[in-house]
Amino acid sequence: MSSPAKPKFTRRPRSRSRRFFFFVLKIVVLVALLVTIVYGFRALRVDIKQVGQIPQRTLVYDVNGDLYSRLYGENRLLVPLEDVSPHFVDALLAREDNRFYHHFGFDPIGIARAIVRNLSGGGLRQGASTITQQLARNSFPLGGRNLDRKLLEAFVALRIEFTFSKRQILEHYINRIYYGSGYYGLEIASQAYFGKPSKDLTLGESALMAGLIRSPNRFSPLRNLTGALRERDTVLNRMVSVKKITSAQAAAARRAPIRVASSRKTVVQENYAMDAVDEELRVLLDQDQIDSGGMKIYTTLHPVLQKTAQAALDEQLVLIEKRSGYQHPKKAAFTGAEGEKTPYLQGSIVVIDNRSGGIAALVGGRDHGQSSYNRALLSRRQIGSTAKPFVYAAAFENGLFPESRVSDGPIEDGEVPEAPEWRPSNSDGGNRGILPARDGLTLSRNTMTVRVGNYAGEKKISQLASRSGLHEMPASPVSWLGAFEDTPRNLTAAYTVFPNRGERKQAYLIERIDDRFGLPIYRAAHIKTRAIDPGASWLTTLALRDTFTRGTASSARSQGFTQIAGGKTGTTNDFKDAWFVGFTSSLTCGVWVGLDKPTPIVSRGYGGTLALPIWIKVMKSAPPAEYPAVEFQPGVALKKVLLCSVSNAGATTACQRVGTAYTTDLPVTLIPKSICTVHSGSSLATAEEAREEEDRGPSLPNRVIDSILNIFRRR
Repeated sequence: MSSPAKPKFTRRPRSRSRRFFFFVLKIVVLVALLVTIVYGFRALRVDIKQVGQIPQRTLVYDVNGDLYSRLYGENRLLVPLEDVSPHFVDALLAREDNRFYHHFGFDPIGIARAIVRNLSGGGLRQGASTITQQLARNSFPLGGRNLDRKLLEAFVALRIEFTFSKRQILEHYINRIYYGSGYYGLEIASQAYFGKPSKDLTLGESALMAGLIRSPNRFSPLRNLTGALRERDTVLNRMVSVKKITSAQAAAARRAPIRVASSRKTVVQENYAMDAVDEELRVLLDQDQIDSGGMKIYTTLHPVLQKTAQAALDEQLVLIEKRSGYQHPKKAAFTGAEGEKTPYLQGSIVVIDNRSGGIAALVGGRDHGQSSYNRALLSRRQIGSTAKPFVYAAAFENGLFPESRVSDGPIEDGEVPEAPEWRPSNSDGGNRGILPARDGLTLSRNTMTVRVGNYAGEKKISQLASRSGLHEMPASPVSWLGAFEDTPRNLTAAYTVFPNRGERKQAYLIERIDDRFGLPIYRAAHIKTRAIDPGASWLTTLALRDTFTRGTASSARSQGFTQIAGGKTGTTNDFKDAWFVGFTSSLTCGVWVGLDKPTPIVSRGYGGTLALPIWIKVMKSAPPAEYPAVEFQPGVALKKVLLCSVSNAGATTACQRVGTAYTTDLPVTLIPKSICTVHSGSSLATAEEAREEEDRGPSLPNRVIDSILNIFRRR
């Protein structure tokens, strides 16, 4: 009996939908694999270490090592995570990435949630970028707002997660992102918006700062406080929903007042001193180094002197503008746009530390916002009588002495061989007869200075001035009275040779530069050279010191300036420029007053009345412990000598009879070897020595010999 036949089973063909599904799945896997290879390779090419190399502005420090200003790079101050308010960290994570500690760079759950919400909302309402992705986007140029950028961003974020800890990622993010109004990083934004460090941010302030991130310029509290408060409330609500805070805490934070700082505390000073630092920096470093930012520049600027100089200049010029008969436009009425020069009265100040050559203060005008033209560095003006000390120093080197007799009478035709028809007169129109040479400098007598210049020689004067720093002084008699141009910086620096005993120290602003890693890349060279014989410098300094007691700066005492100082006024033809350059043993300060377009300032606008009061205010503000004003030192040994005031040689007995002999302490480098030939007679010095020897009696060896001889004589 045959068994019943088994039923035949036939394989049912796969449905068309299943085949299509597996086909699509294969395509998706292949595409995913291709995307992983392509974007993974592109992500590998990124220098991931740059995430932690956050650019910040170059910091500029004053002479005390305190932060003075910033230059170049993004306006940012780095802060470690432990110095950030915990309120801000909670607000940031609640707003931007609540699953930060649970994903590996990009968040699939967050992406899916965003897709669902965007589809249900009928448009793009929620993004899905994690904090790590945002950090990648802010650290590297990954492209525009498209799928290519989003994919590359995700793979770079993945690399960031493998390279840095979560704590490091959070710290880099907080320091790198933009918070609006030109502020990068939380610390500088907190100081600018609330006047406090980020560690002191309250819950409400933290929520406001976190609310800025998605649209920082739009919701900056400086521009749109209402919008910023609305974003704060949104962040507070989000913090409640993710259980970072309670509803009661959120309500209290909403009620707490938000006090936005009235002034921006950014420590960025746009002034003439910073322009000068910038100018010097461009000489020292190449442009790539400058643009990279992150450096620390240590300058010689003194904050007290700098602040006082800026204020003193404007205060004095306002007083000049109020004078009766002042006919120029006034600064208070100026409505023009920012430009190079202005129609109103201007000035400049340079202060230099004699001991180093460091520039302690530099002011190039009254208002940097109205005119960025730096007159201290760029304005070349006639220097007037401030040129005279270099004429006298050259003459002292050539054998003239402070007590030498010089005529103050009118210059005769042909008296100056190089300019036979040149006959300058004194500013007061008078003449005072025969005077000691030093009076020609102390009292600023033009006719005496011309004769002293004749004695020194135009070539020697020009060379000495050049060694001192006045490189443009021509070898011409008219230059002896300052009929040539130079900048306030150069003139002030040249004057430092007098308190420095004839030594020129190169003026500079930048003491040291450290790179972003704290390694020094520049140190000031402190260059010094011999400009003037130390003896001649000493004699010139003594005459300039007398300027404050009986010369053109004697009014300083009545204005409260009592320190030991020397200096010289300067006034150019028709009162177009007013100068005063003076010094103590520690500081030299130069002041210029004038209009950008050379025009008479006021009637009888002398340097002693227009510029000297500014100089006094600045120098009185110098802290005495840092800048003591002690007695000037000669820098060379002094010896008492007998001289003739007519011949400038050693005095004779005949000089004594006619009254031209005098005794003085003279630098040994300048003592003449010859005796007077104008007045016949024997050397007065030899006669004096003989009398002194006679008064002293025989020398010790001679006394011993005489004693021995006397013993034998008695026998």
